[in-house]
Amino acid sequence: MKTMLLAAAGAVALTGFAAPAAFAEAGDWQFRLRAITVQPDESADIATIGGDVDINTSVVPEFDISYFFTDNLAAELILGVTPHDVTAVGTALGDVDLGDVTLLPPTLTLQYHFAPDAQVRPYVGVGVNYTLFFNENLPAGTVLDSIDYDPSFGLALQAGVDYALNERWFLNVDVKKVWINTDVTIDGTTNLGAVVEADVDINPVIFGVGIGWRY
Repeated sequence: MKTMLLAAAGAVALTGFAAPAAFAEAGDWQFRLRAITVQPDESADIATIGGDVDINTSVVPEFDISYFFTDNLAAELILGVTPHDVTAVGTALGDVDLGDVTLLPPTLTLQYHFAPDAQVRPYVGVGVNYTLFFNENLPAGTVLDSIDYDPSFGLALQAGVDYALNERWFLNVDVKKVWINTDVTIDGTTNLGAVVEADVDINPVIFGVGIGWRY
């Protein structure tokens, strides 16, 4: 967050405060770098041993690219990776540390920008998310053999605001709700004599602040 604020201050110092006559126009590209918090709203249906799931909040950088089809209508592609620690809680075996996993959740939204010529430019968006899971690392000394997460495809909603520093540079605040569901296979055959299946909803709220540049 501190780095983002310093970058914003540098952009202001280099480019000045003058509000633009026109900011977002058809054919424009925008690039943003945000610091985001990914806060799961998690729940799980765990077969055999019951219980629920706990997934920690992740704070990471995010990069996105927008293209304006008209002055008001744009598409945004959101890119980033988020690591999370995962624990099965309240199961018949007690709390079970499931290690960590990294999510690659590219999200594409179609946005409507309400005031493309104003200094304060709110927008809303709706789109789709496709999440891949990788780097599934079980904790040292675990009795489990492996863990596997299926990819997810779901809805994404978005709202935010851009604040123009000048014709090219702007600050951004953004919030998204993303629906992520995965089928998880926990293999404990060697030590537990069982394979446990779980239906897990992650459904994070993602809050970000950052700086952007228009081309």
